[in-house]
Amino acid sequence: MNRDEKAAVIDEIADQIRGSEAVFAVDYRGISVPQAAELRESLRGSESTLRVTKNTLTVLAADKADQEALKAFLAGPTALTFVKGDVAAAAKSLADFQKAQPDLLPFKGGTLDGVAIDAAQISALAKLPTRDVLYQQLVGIVASPISGLARTLNALIGGLAIQLGQINEKKQSGEIPADADPASAAPAAEAAPAADAPTDDAAPAAEANDDQDAEAPVAPTTSDAPAEGADDASATPTDSQEN
Repeated sequence: MNRDEKAAVIDEIADQIRGSEAVFAVDYRGISVPQAAELRESLRGSESTLRVTKNTLTVLAADKADQEALKAFLAGPTALTFVKGDVAAAAKSLADFQKAQPDLLPFKGGTLDGVAIDAAQISALAKLPTRDVLYQQLVGIVASPISGLARTLNALIGGLAIQLGQINEKKQSGEIPADADPASAAPAAEAAPAADAPTDDAAPAAEANDDQDAEAPVAPTTSDAPAEGADDASATPTDSQEN
C-alpha cells in the first residue's frame, strides 16, 4: 500500500468515526470468514458495520477525527464496529455473538459520543431495551389515556342518544308538544308549575297588605290644616265686629 492509498484509507476511517454514534473495539482473533459475515448481517439492522483495520492507520484516523479517546483501545488485533443507528441494538448483536461463541470477539472498549467507555459499559449497553422496544413502550403510554378519552366520549354520546330517544317518545305520545325544543323540552315542563304557583307564605302576606290599605285613615298633612283655619277667620266676622 503506497502513501496515497494509505491516505485514502485514513480519510475513510476518519469519516466513519465522525459519522458514528458509537465505536466498539473488539479482539477479532479466531473469528472465521463465515462467522464475520454472519455478524455483519446481524449488525446491519442497527446501521452498524464491522471493519478490521491496521492500528497505525486507525490511530492517524482518530487524530484526524479528533477522537483521542479511541486510541487507547488500538493495541493488538482490533476490529472496529461503527454504529450509526441504534447503539443498544449493536451492542446486543455483539453480545449475542459472544454468548454463542464465548471465546470470540471480547470487548476492548470504545467511545460513545466521543467519550471513552470500557468493556463492562458496552456489556451494560447490550442489556438496555432497543430503540424499537422503547418506541413501542412510548406508544403504549401515549395510547392509554387516548383510549380512556375515547371510552368517555362514547359513553357521553350514548347517554345523549338515549335522552333524545326518550324525548322523541314523549312527543309521539303527546306529553311534549311536537314543536318543542328537544334540548329544553323536559326541563321546561318540570319548571313551569314551580314558577306559576304562589307559595303558601306569599298569600297571607298579600291579604294582610290589602287589609292595611283599606282600614288605614288618611291623615291631613301639616301644611293643609293652617291653610283652612286662615280662610275661616277671614270669611266669618267675629261678634265684636258685628256689634
